[in-house]
Amino acid sequence: MHLQSDKIEIRNTEISDAPQLAAWWNDGKIMAHAGFPNGLGTCEEEIIGQIKQETDETTRRHIILYEGVPIGEMNYRNLGDNQCEMGIKICNEKMQNRGIGKKVLSLFIQGLFNDLGYDLIKLDTNLNNERAQHVYEKLGFKKIRVNLNAWKDQLGNDCSSVDYELTKNLFNSYL
Repeated sequence: MHLQSDKIEIRNTEISDAPQLAAWWNDGKIMAHAGFPNGLGTCEEEIIGQIKQETDETTRRHIILYEGVPIGEMNYRNLGDNQCEMGIKICNEKMQNRGIGKKVLSLFIQGLFNDLGYDLIKLDTNLNNERAQHVYEKLGFKKIRVNLNAWKDQLGNDCSSVDYELTKNLFNSYL
């Protein structure tokens, strides 16, 4: 999937993105919200192997560009029955809290509904990530459940998450 609106571009990952993804994934500050405060400790070769296995029908990772510069990543995973699960990370700290995430998500969600034909989009986020929850709810996502102490991070700390779902009729685009 290739999507573009104004200064935002979302495209499938390419082998040449592996060094950037490795840098982001190995940065504990970027990955702490996902339970990896020490980073993933992954190598470019591992990431290349993952990129080669991705298909539109199963799972696909995307690079987010703003004015042509990579600022983050998103992905979706086909769950069957016209449902998918998605995720996003704005990895460039300077691009956070500027309203870009709402627009990036709007563009991506529009593509998932209109281009790929999904009827339901699911996601989850760390219970402590109130900024993300606020954005998801503005876009129309409905909170399904809170999972208290559902998993442990790399350091063994209990972590909680929030599950969300979005249908096309509830989607509020910010494009």
